[in-house]
Amino acid sequence: MAEGGEGEELLRPPLPAGAPGPKRLCSRACPAGGTGAVHPRPGAAGAGAGPGAGASGAPPALAGCCPAAAAGTAGAAGDGGGGGGAGGRRPSRCWTRRAKRVAGSWAFERVEGRFQRIPEPVQRRIVYWSFPRSERQICMYSSFQPAPPRGDPPPPPPGPRPAPAGEESPAAGPPPPSAPAAAAPAAAPQGEGLPFRRGIRLLETGAVDNVLQVGFHLSGTVTEPATATEPEMTYKVAISFDRCKITSVTCGCGNKDIFYCAHVVALSLYRIRKPDQVKLRLPISETLFQMNRDQLQKFVQYLITAHHTEVLPTAQKLADEILSSNSEINQVHGAPDPTAGASIDDENCWHLDEEQVREQVKLFLSQGGYYGSGKQLNSMFAKVREMLRMRDSNGARMLTLITEQFMADPRLSLWRQQGTGITEKCRQLWDELGALWVCVVLNPHCKLEEKSCWLRQLRKWGEMDVCPLEDGNYGNELPNITNALTQSSSHSQDSLARPRRTVFTRAIEGCDLHWQDSHLQRIISSDFYVSHSYQREGESLLFNSQGQPLWLEHVPTACARVDALRSHGYPREALRLTVAIINTLRLQQQRQLEIYKHQKKELLQRGATTITNLEGWVGHPLNPIGCLFLTLTEACSSNLAASLPLLLDAGDSKPPVYQHVPIATGSQDSGESYLSLALEVALMGMGQQRVMPEGLYAQDKVCRNEEQIIARLQDLELDPVLVQTLRKQCILLLEGGPFSGLGEVIHRESVPMHTFAKYLFSALLPHDADLAYKLALRAMRLPVLETTAPSGDVTHPHHLVSVVPSRYPRWFTLGHLESQQCELASTMLTAAKGDMLRLRTVLEAIQKNIHSSSLIFKLAQDAFKIATPADSNSDTTLLNVALELGLQVMRMTLSTLNWRRREMVRWLVTCATEVGVRALVSILQSWYSLFTPTEATSIVAATVMSHNTILRLSLDYPQREELASCARTLALQCAMKDPQNCALSALTLCEKDHIAFETAYQIVIDAASTGMTYTQLFTIARYMEHRGYPLRAFKLASLAMTHLNLAYNQDTHPAINDVLWACALSHSLGKNELAAIIPLVVKSVHCATVLSDILRRCTMTAPGLAGIPGRRNSGKLMSTDKAPLRQLLDATISAYINTTHSRLTHISPRHYGEFIEFLSKARETFLLAQDGHIQFAQFIDNLKQIYKGKKKLMLLVRERFG
Repeated sequence: MAEGGEGEELLRPPLPAGAPGPKRLCSRACPAGGTGAVHPRPGAAGAGAGPGAGASGAPPALAGCCPAAAAGTAGAAGDGGGGGGAGGRRPSRCWTRRAKRVAGSWAFERVEGRFQRIPEPVQRRIVYWSFPRSERQICMYSSFQPAPPRGDPPPPPPGPRPAPAGEESPAAGPPPPSAPAAAAPAAAPQGEGLPFRRGIRLLETGAVDNVLQVGFHLSGTVTEPATATEPEMTYKVAISFDRCKITSVTCGCGNKDIFYCAHVVALSLYRIRKPDQVKLRLPISETLFQMNRDQLQKFVQYLITAHHTEVLPTAQKLADEILSSNSEINQVHGAPDPTAGASIDDENCWHLDEEQVREQVKLFLSQGGYYGSGKQLNSMFAKVREMLRMRDSNGARMLTLITEQFMADPRLSLWRQQGTGITEKCRQLWDELGALWVCVVLNPHCKLEEKSCWLRQLRKWGEMDVCPLEDGNYGNELPNITNALTQSSSHSQDSLARPRRTVFTRAIEGCDLHWQDSHLQRIISSDFYVSHSYQREGESLLFNSQGQPLWLEHVPTACARVDALRSHGYPREALRLTVAIINTLRLQQQRQLEIYKHQKKELLQRGATTITNLEGWVGHPLNPIGCLFLTLTEACSSNLAASLPLLLDAGDSKPPVYQHVPIATGSQDSGESYLSLALEVALMGMGQQRVMPEGLYAQDKVCRNEEQIIARLQDLELDPVLVQTLRKQCILLLEGGPFSGLGEVIHRESVPMHTFAKYLFSALLPHDADLAYKLALRAMRLPVLETTAPSGDVTHPHHLVSVVPSRYPRWFTLGHLESQQCELASTMLTAAKGDMLRLRTVLEAIQKNIHSSSLIFKLAQDAFKIATPADSNSDTTLLNVALELGLQVMRMTLSTLNWRRREMVRWLVTCATEVGVRALVSILQSWYSLFTPTEATSIVAATVMSHNTILRLSLDYPQREELASCARTLALQCAMKDPQNCALSALTLCEKDHIAFETAYQIVIDAASTGMTYTQLFTIARYMEHRGYPLRAFKLASLAMTHLNLAYNQDTHPAINDVLWACALSHSLGKNELAAIIPLVVKSVHCATVLSDILRRCTMTAPGLAGIPGRRNSGKLMSTDKAPLRQLLDATISAYINTTHSRLTHISPRHYGEFIEFLSKARETFLLAQDGHIQFAQFIDNLKQIYKGKKKLMLLVRERFG
């Protein structure tokens, strides 16, 4: 029910939860006596004529009724209000209609004030019709989910409704049937746990009983059936109502929630669906008025007796006050009656538990970024929109309560102190809050005092330090070009100093807008407001050349008007304004094309442009494109899903189904529909060239809003009409120059069109492939990453402003944008499969515009996967494209660090193998521009020469030889360039070619003395021994020994095994080789335990057991008293002596036992010499003398060694 004319105070103090309904003072003349007498009732003092009063001061519903009807009502009044007798006359149909109007718009006190006498049947009809008549509103106040627009039970046929029990039928004839119960499920939202749905179940199962309506008060009981865990419970429910609105509710269940409980729903629906089964009585004051003194006394005494434990103290207190002549109660004329409806001064609005709204919002905010809490808050926002659409004043009240809790969120102060931004989910909630306030203040029928009140409150919130800023940043970083620069040519340099714009700033600015413009009024009031000639009002063009009205206003502001109209329940008016805005955008697009034609040559020569739209429509706080699209598609939708807001999560709903609805304008092209307009305006907005905003959140919002609009576009089924619109708009975007993001030249920092172009390409491809590819190829560019891209020209004659040039602007979403660029390229590659010309064009665009090696690698992998399906033959053209992309990746990552480099190299070899032997030969021959020497030898050449590759390619002998020759050449080149890392691989690859193998070996020998480490040389030496080249292995081991140095305490060095192996190799080759390596060992190894181990091994067997051909071996064990072992023995004894002194310098008592064991091993080595026992004894004596201060240690030495 509309409330716009009643002037509710939206920001009134909250009523306590569960407060009783409105009570007003009722006064009646004291009866002289008798029973059942009807006395005239004087009107309430001070009641003036209300809005819409007739000439006599009566409400329009009661003024001017026919005399016969008045006589009929007077006659009926004499029947006492019971069932009408045979001779009684009933109110006419005229009275019923007028009573309904009065009941919905006038407080009953005002009706009483207009007439000295109101017939009782008229009173009954007003009371009867004052209860809400729509189930939709009950649903709105008992469910988070939006009530369906067509969910109410079917209206009754023309004529009166059935009379309530105890009242005469208002008209002759049988009463019409009440609304069938089966209609309710269709009206109910999905979700069995919702109060509305539960209330319907209770009603249908007969749980409602004892229903009584006394005046404007409805009461009854609702019985909850027993469950497995709960017994059966009966709850008392009371509802107060006024002017078709429920003004207060109480229920014995103690429900604490924003919405009505299921018991209130059940009782309300019982009254709506079964009014003939409800006992109806006039307000209790009317009944009391008809009693004499004895009856009144009996009534009071019986009432006290029935409830003496509850009301006796109160009754006695009231009796004392009434008997006191000076009491306050005796100073007031009349007495309160809770059943008499609201007074004239009471606001008329639905009951809303404000305290519960606050508590629920506070609870959801305290839960942080959890998905459930954000979804609940979005549902509350949707409920506000639903209330606004129903023109319910509680929409603004509820939004005020929500905003107060948002502003009291303690996290705001924390985020501000820490200098961190608000979390993304919370930021989205704040955006929706700001957008809702714009809708509220742009209510076309709100009163000035309401708007002034809202403005004061919004300014108060906006001035608070913790109020979030519009762009999502607390800190003042760089000026936001979209907000700082006006759309006028007369801006100064200091305009870059951005004013503080909060989430409420646009709502505050909206308070300055009005709806009094005559042109605007004509646009929204008629579908046929046209003119056949140009008309100008000042400088503003009012009509286009076809006579269609235009609305020249800042586009987001104009779209905010549309959103306000739609949100406040004016869908037709919103449609009319939307059409006018689109016609204006068309005219602007046409003029922009004309401007570009005159400047095209200059812009193309310069190769740069400037941003023409400083405030982009996609990602804008007011979401102008989404608003226009939604308004138009709602007019074409055949289900509810499309009518939900863009931000409402409608994941459970069915996909929207649209149909063409012709535009209801006389001069409009007959081939157009609202659906084609929706597609056109979405394409115009998405294709706008606009600057990338500053800040992470603003940039992320651009991407998110773009994806939301595209998701909506994908719901459209493209028929010939929409395809024609799509082609036309795509051509205009391609020819749009600097005004289009798909024009020939764009500014370096304009928002990329990749996501948009991907949608356009997929949509156009089945209908116009050439246009699809032309558009997608142009959209591939990403000039912000071009180091040579111009930064723009500020000398453009059309008041354009260039962004400050920077090689690396602060694009926080650059990674996402590059991935979308990659997705666009992948889509084109997939579509172009088998078409060599198109594939080559797409490949060139990729190589030119994509600058990320990882993304190019992904494209290469995608192309390879598409080209090699598992169930069919490979596509050679697409395989070659994949190989080309892979080669580009190799070149890009050759000199940079990339953790996926090895994966990329292996994949390239796999791709080249799939292409064929010529591709493998090519990458082997040009390895130096693609791979490092290590990659080329260890991965590329090794994989190419593997047995699996030979089998995979089914190569013949010449082809195998060609590949092998290329691999050997690569191996030798890599060994020359990087012998340290490639020598071993080169030797392995050249094994089967003697000349190549000798060349590789010589490379190793030449590099051994300069750049190779002992580890590399030992590894190659072991390889040589394994391949049967022991002398070459010995030579390499000897070279390795020259690079080694083992200190006395390095008894766990990793090279020890290599040293032992080299000595064993030398020993096996013969005495000469052993004699050659022992000096190297003595020079390089200073660790006593290692030397003693070598010495022990050399004395266990005779040298020369390897059996080198041409050599004689004596077969005798070598003596430690002769060369070459004598030198090794002396070095070992010397190493033990030095190590002993070194260890004794810093020894601790806990290491004494370990030291004694070390001396025992030393004694074993000393004893290998002829005079070894003498040398060891002298050594021990020296220790005792030098370290006599270490008494405990020397005692242990004496005990072990004497």
